[in-house]
Amino acid sequence: MKVTVNVDCTPEEARRFLGLPDLTPVHQAYVDMLQRAVADGVTPDMVADMMKSWGPMTEAGLGVWRQMFEQVSGKR
Repeated sequence: MKVTVNVDCTPEEARRFLGLPDLTPVHQAYVDMLQRAVADGVTPDMVADMMKSWGPMTEAGLGVWRQMFEQVSGKR
């Protein structure tokens, strides 16, 4: 037996129905931080810090990212 249920609701209504937290303020703070970084100019150190905060990377993993960015930007 196969049963299909279609629910017509907004993402906000679904979030509330499922009891999930409202992460709008966190998302807005993150977007604001990225906009400030772009407006102020992104430095290689900022990219490295951002990559570290995105996930567990070792120095070797960061070295791969650094090498990729250097190749793309033409710096060696």
